Amino acid sequence: METARVLVAADKFKGSLTAVQVAERVTAGLRRVVPGVRVETLPVADGGDGTVAAAVAAGFERREARVTGPLGDPVTAAYALRGSTAVVEMAEASGLQHLPDGVFAPLTATTYGSGELLRAALEAGATTIVFGVGGSATTDGGAGMLAALGARFLDADGKPVGPGGGGLAELAEADLSGLDPRLKDVDLVLASDVDNPLTGPKGAPEVYGRQKGASEEDIAVLDAALSHYASVLGPETAALPGAGAAGGIGYGALVALGARFRPGIEVMLDVLGFAPALARATLVITGEGSLDEQTLHGKAPAGVAAAAREAGIEVVAVCGRLALSQEALSGAGIARAYALAELEPDPAVSMAQAGPLLERAAESIARDFLS
Repeated sequence: METARVLVAADKFKGSLTAVQVAERVTAGLRRVVPGVRVETLPVADGGDGTVAAAVAAGFERREARVTGPLGDPVTAAYALRGSTAVVEMAEASGLQHLPDGVFAPLTATTYGSGELLRAALEAGATTIVFGVGGSATTDGGAGMLAALGARFLDADGKPVGPGGGGLAELAEADLSGLDPRLKDVDLVLASDVDNPLTGPKGAPEVYGRQKGASEEDIAVLDAALSHYASVLGPETAALPGAGAAGGIGYGALVALGARFRPGIEVMLDVLGFAPALARATLVITGEGSLDEQTLHGKAPAGVAAAAREAGIEVVAVCGRLALSQEALSGAGIARAYALAELEPDPAVSMAQAGPLLERAAESIARDFLS
C-alpha cells in the first residue's frame, strides 16, 4: 500500500490556536496512531487576521514597523517579505485587536496606519503587495490609508477633514496628486473574503458597523459620509466586489491605488505555494474554529477543499464547532468533519482545551483514513 502523505492546511481556531499550532497538534495526533506517517504543514489564511503569520510560516521574513493605530496611538505592526513580494495585513495596523476592551470609535477610527504599513513594504523594495483586509476597527473607506500615502482630503475651508468615516461628511476636495509615485509600479492585490459594495443595505456600515461599536444612528451617518466620499472619488468603483471590505478600505485601494480584487484564500494559496504541496499529498486536512455557512463563502477551508477536489485528493476537516450538514460539507468537497464540540460540549472548556482535544480528533482521523 502506498505510504500516506498528509498535507495539513488549516486556518487558526480564533481565540484558541494559531494556524501554526493547529498544524502542530494535528500532526502530533496523527503520529500517535501512525508513527511513520509523512506530514507536511502549510498553515493558511484568507486575507484576514493571521495572514502575515501564515506567510511567515511558509518562509517569508517577518518585518515590523511602528505605525498609527486605529485610535491614533502608535502600535507595532508586522508584515511579511520574501524577495520583492510583501504580504501586508491591514488588521496588524488598523484591526479590532488594537482597541482596548469595550472601547470603540466607529466614527473616528482611522486606517492611517495601514497606509504607513504599505509604505514600509514599498521602502523594503516590494513590487508585489498582497494586501489582506479584514478584522478592521475602521469604517473610513480607506481615506486614512490614502492620506498616509500622500493623498489630501480637504473641507470647504481647505483644511484636512477629521479622522475616520465621520469626517468624510465634510469632504469638499480629494487631491490624489501627492500619492507615493512608487505605487504606480506595484502590483497591489486586494485579498479579501468579503465581496460587499461600499454602501447600501449590503455595504460596509450596514453589514459590519455594529461589530465595530456603531449604533443605528452611527451606521446612517457612516453610510451617508461614505456615499459622499465616493461621489467625490468615483461612484462606479463603490459598487465593485470588495469595495466594502474592512470598512471600505477595499474601495480606497481599488479607486486610488490601482488594486485588483481577488478572493483572499485564492491569493494566499498561490503565495504560500499550496499547489506543489498539494501535488505531494494523498490526504488533506483543513479546518478553522467554526465550520458554518460563512465557511462556504470564501473562507480558507472552502478554498483548500475546492483546490484539492480539483486535484482529486480527499479532504477532511477539523473544527471547534460544526454548523454544516454532511450534505453541505460534501458539496464543498469535504468528506468528513471532526468537531471538538463532539469531544467536549462545553464551549468554554473546548476553547481552553483546544490543543489536546484537537490531537484526539487527529487520532480519529488517522484511524479512519490512514490505518
